[in-house]
Amino acid sequence: MNRNLLKGIKRKNFLVIEIILLMMIGLIFPSCSKTTEAPAAENPFFSEYNTPFKVPPFDIIKPEHFIPAYEKGMEEHKADIEAIVNNTEATSFDNTIVALDRSGKLLSKVSKVFSGLSSANTNDELKEIQKEMSPRLAAHRDEINLNKKLFERVKAEYEQRDQLNLNDEQMYLIENLYKGYVRNGANLNDEDQAKLKEINQKISKVRVQFGQNVLAETNEFKLVVENEEDLAGLPESSITGAVEAAKEAGLEGKWVFTTHKPSMIPFLQYSEKRDLREKLYRAYTKRGDNDNERDNKKILSDLIKLRVERANLLGYKTYADYILERRMAGNSQNVYELLNRLWDASLPIAKREAKELQAIIDAEGDGFKLASWDWWYYAEKLRKQKYELDDTELRPYFVLNNVRDGAFWVANQLYGLTFEELEGMPLPHPDAQVFEVKEADGSHCGILYMDFHPRTSKRGGAWCGTYRSQSRKYGEEVDPVVNLVCNFSKPSGDNPAMITLEEVETLFHEFGHALDNLLSNITYGTTFRSPDFSELPSQIMEHWAMEPTVLKHYAKHYQTGEAIPDKLIDKIVKSGLFNQGFITVEYLAASLLDMKYHTITEPQDLDINQFEKAYFDKIGLIPEIISRYRGTYFNHIIGGYAAGYYGYIWSGVLDCDAFEAFKETSLFDQKTANAFKISILEKNGTADYMSMYVNFRGREPKIEPLLKKRGLK
Repeated sequence: MNRNLLKGIKRKNFLVIEIILLMMIGLIFPSCSKTTEAPAAENPFFSEYNTPFKVPPFDIIKPEHFIPAYEKGMEEHKADIEAIVNNTEATSFDNTIVALDRSGKLLSKVSKVFSGLSSANTNDELKEIQKEMSPRLAAHRDEINLNKKLFERVKAEYEQRDQLNLNDEQMYLIENLYKGYVRNGANLNDEDQAKLKEINQKISKVRVQFGQNVLAETNEFKLVVENEEDLAGLPESSITGAVEAAKEAGLEGKWVFTTHKPSMIPFLQYSEKRDLREKLYRAYTKRGDNDNERDNKKILSDLIKLRVERANLLGYKTYADYILERRMAGNSQNVYELLNRLWDASLPIAKREAKELQAIIDAEGDGFKLASWDWWYYAEKLRKQKYELDDTELRPYFVLNNVRDGAFWVANQLYGLTFEELEGMPLPHPDAQVFEVKEADGSHCGILYMDFHPRTSKRGGAWCGTYRSQSRKYGEEVDPVVNLVCNFSKPSGDNPAMITLEEVETLFHEFGHALDNLLSNITYGTTFRSPDFSELPSQIMEHWAMEPTVLKHYAKHYQTGEAIPDKLIDKIVKSGLFNQGFITVEYLAASLLDMKYHTITEPQDLDINQFEKAYFDKIGLIPEIISRYRGTYFNHIIGGYAAGYYGYIWSGVLDCDAFEAFKETSLFDQKTANAFKISILEKNGTADYMSMYVNFRGREPKIEPLLKKRGLK
């Protein structure tokens, strides 16, 4: 169906957590709190949002609104389910599957807002609410997942699906909805269902505690520099940021560096003080592993153990078997084949890179062996030697708002979208920006929030979600409200915010997720997404970020306004394969660790540090490189990327091959862009993954473009 033929067809959803999905896979609820209940009349969740574009009224939502709204949402959801199971009419697609999809409207509404706020702007109250509500919500999901009468109706429709004259989206929905109920214990006996409920409760609690511990550890550490000579080598932007961080910490006259990456990475790249680099990097890699009240070793061991118990109870040998059954990869063997092939290709390159860095150390007469906290510093020196390029030379051209506008421009060239910044809108945080997104014909497409800067109330990393997802639900066209969140350096002094080359790619990456949300064109709120496919829309956008034509458009010097010169673009292109051994090995180590944890076959108590060391020794990880994530702060595998962190490289095969389709025609070829939009962006979560890709590309993906991009071929 052509969306522009339907007035107001709006889009999307990145990790669609609609209530049915909410019920079926569980949700990490960030932080919130207990307080006195607000009177119903004052609770903004209990009525239609009276805001422009019906965005959440962030300015009047308070912590005390959440628990009453959650409770009412669960009550209404239960009533919706009772109405379905007590319907005396014969089961039908409409009175069972569609009714189930439409159930829990309030609960979904509250959950999305809470999830967004508690991830990006948490506080003690929200953290307490998260602790209280997480097990209660797990119990609520189980009550619905294990409702025998409801499952009987779903099963009846599933078994007669071939006689129902369903379209492709409806068939995919009913098949996956049924499988979801089975995977969540609907076929278990009463005794095993009781065990499953207990396990789910425990899992919900440990996941919350893990995430809160990581955030607390990240926020607590401060590298305080008191002597100016200890700033040797640091760029002015890094020093200015440290001055401002010191002021925020009440340490005026000093300099503060943290384990937030915008602060840490420049320090590791440029600081001449090796002992301080070590101190900062060790603090980062020891998060959750300090034998204190925020230690995550036992929590992670308990979680892995619970996941194995859950998988075994449901009839799976490992948790990875359970997870991968619904992913594009299909099974552990396929994942390991890809990861091991890339590991064997990249590890020798990383070893060669380590020798090059050691040669610099030896040539300078420093007389020590390269360590993990040295890699960034000497890699930066090597990049200068090889390509006469360093990050400080590039950064003046990467003004954050200009890079943002560059991403907007690419979306306009590909899909005709325009982005208009809105004033006077409710904001989830004062730092946030908000835009109305319009179609090429000027019609409304959706709302995009962008929140770029780090703070103690925000977890690390970058992500994209929705406050409202696109669908044609509840008898109306529902347009998306998308939320893109990053952690980039703030403006310093009189200078605008300027970001690194890596952060430029991160912005384009998350913007790709945003487009996936905005351009969704689906009917039902219940979707079935896979991380190893859903990274395709995000990662393909990174390719445009470094294209010379695109760079010329957005990379303007913050003082002169001049476009980035050709000689710098040439250096960027030539340095494209630089440090790829390190980058690939660091990532693959984390992916393999994730799989190792989740292919354990029997519940056991793990010594996390010993387990990881033994595994990394076995696969030959060199000591100069530490896995991108150690288990004690590996937030991805606590949430939706358990047995799924490989998905970035799996999608890397897809995005490199997909971008070749544009290179074979032209960078902004409209026929190719339209095919990608219709086959991938509009349908994500509602069709078979490989079928979507083949519909776009005309064939299955090839690995060669990925190998070429990473210098592994």
